[in-house]
Amino acid sequence: MEATLERNGATDEVDLGELCRSLGFLVRLAQIRVFENYFAELGQYDMRPGEFSVLVVIGLNPGVRQGVLASKLMIKRAHITKLVRAFEDQGLVARRIPDEDRRVVELTLTRAGRAFVDERLDVLTAFDTKVPDGLTVGERDQLVLLLQKLLGLSEPVR
Repeated sequence: MEATLERNGATDEVDLGELCRSLGFLVRLAQIRVFENYFAELGQYDMRPGEFSVLVVIGLNPGVRQGVLASKLMIKRAHITKLVRAFEDQGLVARRIPDEDRRVVELTLTRAGRAFVDERLDVLTAFDTKVPDGLTVGERDQLVLLLQKLLGLSEPVR
């Protein structure tokens, strides 16, 4: 398979060879494309997708332990600590250390954090349900289901 790159009006063909069958390579390129679209449409909300996901999950799971959150979202402990501190500085997240286990940090959204998520959730949900160029609605839904299966996730029960 060849990819076409355009530069100054010239077209160059690039053979990607076996990379076109590489799950990691394809998922990475798909992520880049989705993020480009995200920032083009939602950049004014000043929130990266991963950061917003952390806030959404805390909102859905008040009191979630920071380590459990990091594990579930596959975020390195050092990075989640830095992110939570930044959210705390912004007044979006409150940390609590229970007396019974001082090693644990429990997280909840503050009132401002809840408002922040609520103000943006519909916009993000609308973005996430859009059908990317090149896919049909059924293909988009199938891709989501396959990724959920790959990650051992299922749709939330509401």
